[in-house]
Amino acid sequence: MQTLAAKDLTLGYGDDIIIDDLDISIPKGEITVFIGGNGCGKSTLLRSLARLLKPKGGDIVLNGEDIAKMRTKEVAQKLAILPQSPVTPEGLTVLELVKQGRHPYRGFLKQWSKDDDQAVNKALDVTNMAYLQDRTVDSLSGGQRQRAWIAMTLAQDTDTILLDEPTTYLDMTHQIDVLDLLFELNEKDGRTVVMVLHDLNLACRYAHHIVAIRDKQVFAQGKPEEIVTCNLVHEVFQMKCDVTFDPMFGTPMCIPHGRGRCIYANGAGTGTGTSQTALN
Repeated sequence: MQTLAAKDLTLGYGDDIIIDDLDISIPKGEITVFIGGNGCGKSTLLRSLARLLKPKGGDIVLNGEDIAKMRTKEVAQKLAILPQSPVTPEGLTVLELVKQGRHPYRGFLKQWSKDDDQAVNKALDVTNMAYLQDRTVDSLSGGQRQRAWIAMTLAQDTDTILLDEPTTYLDMTHQIDVLDLLFELNEKDGRTVVMVLHDLNLACRYAHHIVAIRDKQVFAQGKPEEIVTCNLVHEVFQMKCDVTFDPMFGTPMCIPHGRGRCIYANGAGTGTGTSQTALN
């Protein structure tokens, strides 16, 4: 069952085509992660799915409807997007930021309601940001700031959430913290989560469904354990590696070649299967 889908999608800026004639389906109620090399079009694809970028060709369907024909507020009540490195106006408090998530439900004459309060309070509680609601966003740490933005996204109260590199600039602890939060939202609420991630191992650990982008197309998509192989890493990232298993979760784990060896694949592939060697 799908919540978002694109058919014959072509995207670009001016004469520069970034995505060409691409088909994709996002499984409903699962975590989908886009992976691929720098500049391959992951963020461009995500923005188009949120109707922030008009396609040059093709169609995008949200819950069975052509997203181009839907009203902006209607889209915003079904789908929320958190862009990469959003900028907060100076002096804005966490509470004021999170309240912005209720904008799709506001009208010119509509007063702030109990439903709005409940959505904001729930978002603050779920993200563990209630105790920081009176702090200014620019005074927070990187991890806290990202949680504040996620809280705003949750206050929008949509079934589908899109996030562009939500772990960028965060240290390892806060990366896991943010991804655990998104994983719990999916597990408890059944929300569809679509993310762009650079870390292939974290993508494998948290995703139900991975979409690998290469040469303006979907190179492969499916469950991490079914598609992430040495050959995929070679073809998509031009990198030599071994693929073994995460000792904690059993998900694929990529071990790049390096440290005096040529890390970039150049010529023949490095194999098509997944190594069966477990880490101790």
